[in-house]
Amino acid sequence: MRLKTPRIPPTSTDDWSAETAQVFRGQQMRGRVANIFLTMANHEKLAKRWLVFGNHILSKSTLPPRDREIVILRMGWLCQSAYEWGQHRVIGKAAGLTDEEISSIKEGPDATSWGSHDANLLRATDELHDDAFIADETWEALAQDLSDQQMMDLVFTCGQYNMVCMALNSFGVQLDDDIEGF
Repeated sequence: MRLKTPRIPPTSTDDWSAETAQVFRGQQMRGRVANIFLTMANHEKLAKRWLVFGNHILSKSTLPPRDREIVILRMGWLCQSAYEWGQHRVIGKAAGLTDEEISSIKEGPDATSWGSHDANLLRATDELHDDAFIADETWEALAQDLSDQQMMDLVFTCGQYNMVCMALNSFGVQLDDDIEGF
């Protein structure tokens, strides 16, 4: 974790108004409201709108869940967001990633364990993180497997999780009790 204590402290669900509780209804993970949502509850109007977009990326995206999680985990690693990495290790395993694959995400697209599709997902994530642009060669390789909508969801998934990592790192959101970081 970059920060040992939060810059923006998480709220307590006991202090939530009925409207705040309604915004965050359904945001429980493993039986409790995660620290990311407890922190976002400090800015209810922003959180309400962000949740709509985040819900598309996480639940309604046209990307296959395994592809989505490869991209999210890579962005979490590139941004050095232990919180994002820890949460999505759990989600990634549920989406079919193995412990070995999750570990290889840290090595990136050149790890020898990746097939071409997975390596190109990682490469696209690296390119978007570093240059805000997917190179032609990477785009063309992915476009052989992914539809235009999936390519759009890929770019927006990278953007969403880059932004989320920035927020988590800068706000000092601490790991939930049941999550391990790097």
